Amino acid sequence: MIKHKNIIIEHCLSDVCPDFKGAAVYAEFKNGAYSAELWNEICRSSQTCRDTLTTESLKQIPSIEATRAAYRKLGKDPSRYRPSGEALIRRILQGKELYQINNAVDLINLASMEFGYSIGGFDYDKIVGDTLRLGVGEEGEPYEGIGRGLLNIEHLPVYRDDIGGIGTPTSDNERTALSVETCHLLALINGYDGDALGVMDCAQRIAQLLKEYGECKNCEIVSYSTEG
Repeated sequence: MIKHKNIIIEHCLSDVCPDFKGAAVYAEFKNGAYSAELWNEICRSSQTCRDTLTTESLKQIPSIEATRAAYRKLGKDPSRYRPSGEALIRRILQGKELYQINNAVDLINLASMEFGYSIGGFDYDKIVGDTLRLGVGEEGEPYEGIGRGLLNIEHLPVYRDDIGGIGTPTSDNERTALSVETCHLLALINGYDGDALGVMDCAQRIAQLLKEYGECKNCEIVSYSTEG
């Protein structure tokens, strides 16, 4: 089994977002470059989004609304630095297709679309140390977002390992990115809406998708929150 990380929520985040609920999904699995069956699920979910949402109404989804509110409280503009859960759906509503990356990234994106949560997906073996700290980005803090280059994470929620930032709700870091070679996954679901059941349902959905499309051998879900 994969050793669980000690996830600490720092006061700079918990004082502003006291209702935060999170879930960590640890999995040993086999990644792949592409799955037609998974992509069919993504296409069906995309069509559901187009049929039921608009670029304005998606902001009212509780998980997205709460994440946007957390950004504003921390001093970040959620319309300029969009949380990934919102950005994925917005892209679909604009008539664009999602980027196809690899099965692990694609299934996390599917769960994010279905639940509206921003989900960090990390290669567990690239995380340095036994502890992750969820805090707030500082001025000038170096951070290379996946496909975005240097990203200004000041005032953004950020998970840090012993080296530095690995994930924000806007973009994960290139250093711990999921690749086809990844065999140990850590996914972190960020519930700024305080809905512990919704966060857990999302985590269980990821676990289900990993079993269907990742030949998952072991999968464990651990909850964490500002309450400790």
